[in-house]
Amino acid sequence: MDDLTIPPSQDGAHTAGADRQDAVERLDDATSALMMLRDGFSGEEPLDEVLHRLSATATRAIQDADAVTVTVNPQQPRTAAASDASLIDIDEKQYSANRGPCLEAARTLQAVRAVAGDDSNDWPEFDAAAEQHGVRAYLSVPILLPASDRSDAKHVGSLNIYSYNASAFDPFDEGLMRLFTTAASAAIDNAHRWQRSRDHIAHLETALVSRAVIDQAKGVLMAVHSCTADEAFAMLVQDSQKRNVKLREVAQGLIDSVAPR
Repeated sequence: MDDLTIPPSQDGAHTAGADRQDAVERLDDATSALMMLRDGFSGEEPLDEVLHRLSATATRAIQDADAVTVTVNPQQPRTAAASDASLIDIDEKQYSANRGPCLEAARTLQAVRAVAGDDSNDWPEFDAAAEQHGVRAYLSVPILLPASDRSDAKHVGSLNIYSYNASAFDPFDEGLMRLFTTAASAAIDNAHRWQRSRDHIAHLETALVSRAVIDQAKGVLMAVHSCTADEAFAMLVQDSQKRNVKLREVAQGLIDSVAPR
């Protein structure tokens, strides 16, 4: 897990308000959010549910986080979850323009903080969308699946945190969110593994059903034509190729044709 050694914030000096919590209180908030995320972990949870729970939980991790979205698929980015759907437009404007703090975080694999109005020359689409929605500060933090013996660390998306307060998010917040995304990557990895297992089981079930149907059809042909199992199978294959229809569908059609009505 990452420590709290933080890169400089995106806009240089940060003018934090006097009412901000001290570091211990802010760490307590992040710890509580991490515990909520951990307690919600399940070995059998679809990815969409993980991402929606992630966006809702992340708003509790740092002060001044008014909403959170989750960007996935860095090659063709899309917002897969949001604690406030009305703010997805800010992310989508960045996707369509192919620039903005969200994409900058994805490309540099570093947390990127932006303040509406400060970056209008570099990210005018982001700036206009943020102003339209009343968002003053934005923090995007990449989510990385950890490296293993067989693969390097993999970037799977980003957490995008919105605030209506221009002085929101300082380097300490960036560090807290790096810790949070480490936990988030574990939840996402679990969801990926669960989905792959479900897909594999579904394929096996389909294969078993197909095998049973084909065996029944072979039995019908063997009875009708007094042929061997191999000859019956060859008939099915020939019919499948001639009609350009899947073998299972040919077999099912044959069974249906001889079934009593």
